[in-house]
Amino acid sequence: MKFLVSGATGFVGRELCRQLADRGLPFVALSRRGAALADGTASTAVDFNSQEVNAELLQGMDVVFHLAGIAHSQAQDASYAQVNHLATLALAKASAAAGVKCFVYLSSVKAMGAPEDGSVRTEEQCKTPMSAYGASKLAAEQGLQAEFSNSDMSIVILRPALVYGAGVKGNLLSMRRAVRAGIPRPPELGGRSMIAVQDLAAAMLQIASKPPPGVNLWIVCDGQRYSARRIYDLMRAASGRRAGRSYLPLWIWRFGAYLADGMRDRGSDSRFTKLFGTELYSSTAIMRDLSWQPQFELADIASEIMAAPEEDSQ
Repeated sequence: MKFLVSGATGFVGRELCRQLADRGLPFVALSRRGAALADGTASTAVDFNSQEVNAELLQGMDVVFHLAGIAHSQAQDASYAQVNHLATLALAKASAAAGVKCFVYLSSVKAMGAPEDGSVRTEEQCKTPMSAYGASKLAAEQGLQAEFSNSDMSIVILRPALVYGAGVKGNLLSMRRAVRAGIPRPPELGGRSMIAVQDLAAAMLQIASKPPPGVNLWIVCDGQRYSARRIYDLMRAASGRRAGRSYLPLWIWRFGAYLADGMRDRGSDSRFTKLFGTELYSSTAIMRDLSWQPQFELADIASEIMAAPEEDSQ
């Protein structure tokens, strides 16, 4: 079998390519700038904002892993739509035309919209996304489902929860920095689902080894509930520190988050909600349908996250 990986130099792409290489599986790597992987493997430059994949690259491919996309950055709505939605459909159509057997699309739980309560959500419990990022991911999902409902090419859409691992960015990187700086212990509020990057990549390889027929969509998470306090405690323990002290009242955390938001009400996208909100998902479907099981929890990976050089997390 031969594989193509878009977004190969991204956080998830690097781990997927590492696992492919460890198994001796041949693959072609695509990245926006054409940068090499950590082991020196070359990648082909493709900017999905303005380019399509050369059809020759798809010839002979058995599986396409489409990981490339604009994540949580301050991009224009049109860029989200072009890269995350339209380019996804164009690559899937080109893959089908080239005889690719399986197309795996890395979506996001953000395609499901903001949670309304603290319940654990399944694939069907969706609402309209409020962000351009979530809307573009949902549009890509819907486009794949409509276009390939009767196709011979297997389509697998994965909605990972927040992904963690060494070199992580975003909110987990901010928490790592805060723990290193010695901030007080956060209050015990909220909780969110997450998934180790190693488990996410392994799930994709399991899918590729025996592509399921039709169009399938699954949430991927490790089944744990991670509050800001639990993440903080695990990171402190992983860095060899004793348990932190909780001495700031909740209103100070609220006010600090409000200041960090530029003194604007950002609703479900506010810093306070990201820290202390509840966003829980179920991976029961993929575990049932594929007999897949997560092998890691944050406690297993926390030391790697804390030990990673800062430049690896940029």
